[in-house]
Amino acid sequence: MMSGLKLSHLVSGSIAVLLGYTSSVAIIFQAIDVLGVPQAVANSWMLALGLGMGLSTLILTLRFKMPILTAWSTPGAALLVLSLDGVSAPEAIGAFLVCGALLTLTGVTGWFERIAHLIPDAIGNAMLAGILFRFGLGVFSSMEENLPLVALMCATYLAGRRFFARFAIPSVLAVGILYCAATGAFATGAPFTFELARPVFTMPEFTLSALIGIALPLYIVTMSSQNMPGVVTLKSAGYQPPVSSAITVTGLTTLILAPFGGYAFNLAAITAAICAGPEADENPATRWKAAAVTGVLYCVTGLLGAAVIALFLIAPKALVVTIAGLALLNTIAGGLSAALHDPKDRDAALVTFMTTVSGLSFMSIGAPVWALLFGGLTSLVLTPRKTG
Repeated sequence: MMSGLKLSHLVSGSIAVLLGYTSSVAIIFQAIDVLGVPQAVANSWMLALGLGMGLSTLILTLRFKMPILTAWSTPGAALLVLSLDGVSAPEAIGAFLVCGALLTLTGVTGWFERIAHLIPDAIGNAMLAGILFRFGLGVFSSMEENLPLVALMCATYLAGRRFFARFAIPSVLAVGILYCAATGAFATGAPFTFELARPVFTMPEFTLSALIGIALPLYIVTMSSQNMPGVVTLKSAGYQPPVSSAITVTGLTTLILAPFGGYAFNLAAITAAICAGPEADENPATRWKAAAVTGVLYCVTGLLGAAVIALFLIAPKALVVTIAGLALLNTIAGGLSAALHDPKDRDAALVTFMTTVSGLSFMSIGAPVWALLFGGLTSLVLTPRKTG
């Protein structure tokens, strides 16, 4: 399955995993802590989440030969931090199962795919650029934290783009790691014990309060803040993603792994942009191999449990933010260029972009969905209607 594997596939897949964990694993730990479960159960959660992302990514990527990445629901994890207080573990698991059933039903019925196909390309590209914009800004804000590291990585990126474009991002990652190792920038603490994590089954308990307070909000934020941007990311990269099939797979994955801590899985957006962009492969037809690498690494990370997660946390924030921002620059530029290309779509695209960047969130609905709504309304009002 992996013949013709390139260095860019390995690097992009590794960056996607690094970004996927470092950006939100701490939120997962907070949610587990609020629930107050034993360490063995916490390790089971990390096992379920890693295997869930890895296996669902591999299933979709190998089946459709597209860079279809999945992820745990990051806004869902943030929601759990707030809503799990006072909830028992069995009640939480019951809510996760209900959420998984709703996700599966959404995929099977196909209604979400029909809505996704109505999104104009300009608005979709503007939303994607807005989602990724903060990662580009992160490159420059990280200079305050570690100017020598970020400056060295940026200089390597420019040299790479000028003289060895295919290896620019691998070179940036290598230089950043070597610099951190040489300067002692990697955080060191207690020694790591590598052992395979073991699944711990928790018998679910279904209560009305958990259904209303956890399951429904978790489903809503996963669909609006995760799956919608995930679809747009793939469409903006030139793919026609199998939306219903993908959501069905993530829903079934949630149903299977929820009793072990896999609370919600969905289409990825930011990590998918890394594997679906030109940095992963110049040929769009073979970028799926970078996603397959990501899937394998997710599985390995999940099997090694919480111990290996700690390795992601020792990397300096400036290293992670800079490599992610530089790897996404081409995708951000491409999204903005496509969004603003047609003059008649520029107003709607700008409204979409700025709403996304604003981070607006209310009624448990994130900025990307409001951006689509406001951008769509702007397009509807300003686009001349054909007569006769």
